[in-house]
This record gives sequence, C-alpha cells and structure tokens, in this order.
Amino acid sequence: MIVTIMKESDVSIFLVEGKLDSSTSPKLQEKLMLALNEAKKIRMDFKDVEYISSAGLRVLLLGEKTARATGKSMTIYNVPDRVMSIFTMTGFADMLNIETK
Repeated sequence: MIVTIMKESDVSIFLVEGKLDSSTSPKLQEKLMLALNEAKKIRMDFKDVEYISSAGLRVLLLGEKTARATGKSMTIYNVPDRVMSIFTMTGFADMLNIETK
C-alpha cells in the first residue's frame, strides 16, 4: 500500500493505493492520526485501492470516530465497486462518510 498526502490549507488529502490489510493498515493509522491532529478535514481518495480487510476497516472506523469526537470530518471518495461492496456487506457504508458517484 502507498499513501500520498497532499495538504490544502486545513484539508489533508490521502491518495491511497493498493491493498489495505493487516500488514499495511498500521501505516495508514499512523498517518491518519497525525493528520487528524493538524487538519480540520480529511479526504481519502480510494480510486486505486484494490482490497480492504477487517484491519483496514477498523482503521477507517477509528478515523471516523476520532474525527467526529474532535469536530472534524473524514470523507472517503472514488471508491471502486469491489471495495464499496465490502463496505456495504459489512455495514460500514452506513458508518463512514462516503461520497458516491
């Protein structure tokens, strides 16, 4: 997994590529928690995410809960159908702020 972060004033944009699983999710969690300390908004571009496991889902839920608790926002967008089906099957589509096409 590759995570590229771009900053635009109070927004951190995460470009996430590859597989988000138990071996890669700690890296995303670390970067996400740091960004939530600095930015008011997190936007995560999932266009190039191939797969997400339960470990990856846990990181996203932690990010969403942290953002809400601190008056910030986290949005996931450009979600491929294969990843969106995982969000839907697990109920995460209702728990996360996901922009649909």
